Amino acid sequence: MSVLPDDYEMVIGLEVHTHLKTASKLFSPAPVRYGEAPNHAVHPIDLALPGVLPVLNERVVELAIRLGLAIHATVNEESVFARKNYFYPDLPKGYQISQFEEPVVSEGWLDIEVEPEGPLKGKGKKKGAAPELLRKRIGITRAHIEEDAGKSIHDVAIAGSEDSCIDLNRAGVPLLEIVSEPDLRSPREASAYLRALRSILRYIGVSDADMEKGQFRCDANVSIRRKGDAFGTRTEIKNLNSFTHVEDAIEAEAIRQLEVLEDGGEVVQATMGYDPERRRTHVQRLKENSDDYRYFPDPDLIPLRISAEKIEAVRAALPELPEEKRARFESEYALSAYDAGVLTASRTLADFFEAAAKECGAPKAAANWITRDVLRELKERECEIEDLALTPQTLGRLIALVEEGRLTQKSAAQLFPDLVADGGDPEAMMVERGLEAVSDAGAIEGFVDEVIAANPDVVQQVRDGDDKPLNFLMGQVMKASQGKAEPGQVRKALAEKIRG
Repeated sequence: MSVLPDDYEMVIGLEVHTHLKTASKLFSPAPVRYGEAPNHAVHPIDLALPGVLPVLNERVVELAIRLGLAIHATVNEESVFARKNYFYPDLPKGYQISQFEEPVVSEGWLDIEVEPEGPLKGKGKKKGAAPELLRKRIGITRAHIEEDAGKSIHDVAIAGSEDSCIDLNRAGVPLLEIVSEPDLRSPREASAYLRALRSILRYIGVSDADMEKGQFRCDANVSIRRKGDAFGTRTEIKNLNSFTHVEDAIEAEAIRQLEVLEDGGEVVQATMGYDPERRRTHVQRLKENSDDYRYFPDPDLIPLRISAEKIEAVRAALPELPEEKRARFESEYALSAYDAGVLTASRTLADFFEAAAKECGAPKAAANWITRDVLRELKERECEIEDLALTPQTLGRLIALVEEGRLTQKSAAQLFPDLVADGGDPEAMMVERGLEAVSDAGAIEGFVDEVIAANPDVVQQVRDGDDKPLNFLMGQVMKASQGKAEPGQVRKALAEKIRG
């Protein structure tokens, strides 16, 4: 439900800064490494020492083209590097090399799927049913190449000093700044857009987009207005580095702006900070406009020209994109739109599913195990799928044993945690632990006869037309067989014995 009155709405645009997946920096040969000791991944170019000149990293251009093609944008055959002038201790040159009027990528879009807003969301649906999603297209104004700044450290515990310290390892790391149109209307839509964008960046190998490492950061431009009115005055919330913080910060700022307007005040364009503990935004400084940065073309760098042949070569090398993969999963594996969406949320998860499905020959069963059991383990362990000892081939063999009737679902669930933690051979573990399912008709018939004889009153209820007690009888057979009897055969044998 919106935090605003029904006649108001939010207008949100996002600026995402994502580190590019390169071995070296944008204009210097210094390595891009995370976790280095402060100021140990630098070069004279990063330090702006006298006489140094920037040299463009060609890999950065290729990655920018990849993103442009993936977001259905125009890759401009000519773009210009500019100097963005501002003075801060972590910017040794006194300016940042960026792109302004002529970016490398412009006029793209990205489709998102989001649950509808409002208290009636999901009303009338069965419990556990997949949520209904609304599809929306978000415009992307531009994506331009720029270098990152260094990092100011004010924390005594980290810096080991009461003074503010500067770490320039990050200075010069290549970034793409991806600017959306103000098409988003809720914190939920903003989060969905960021997740979709991060998924694409990872799919195509442009960025690892690790938020904990600062590789994927967001500035949110927020304003509110009465529905149908012109845009209100926007504020910019800086340096949001988690999906939760993005949603909470946007909501908090919308509430703040509403309070200002209801008190008869006027929202002022400003740069805002967000305090997650208090869940409040606060003014950091009055917002600069582009003319405050005194942009002008960088005289040390000639215009960047990209040939049509280069663009087409990059296009030909693009991997399958999430949207294409989702559609293929629905048609090729007969998965629901919801399951296909979950499985294609990341490239590693999608690849894991396909390998497991190939191993067991039962795509739907593989999808069920992954969306239910594997994702639960990832959430509980707070890790990525590649961190598990479980391989897709191992999961596929486990599923195959169930599909073949050699292992019950219950017994497979008993083996699963050990396979996740330590790996192993599901078939060997099944034999070693004596879990192989009883599928011999004679053995099952013996268990059934025993249960029928012990429960005459319940059997009579079934004969009188009440099917509910049949589940009780099945449970008794499974108990007698120590959970090893194949449930389908048990139900069939019970029905035949009781009803003839």
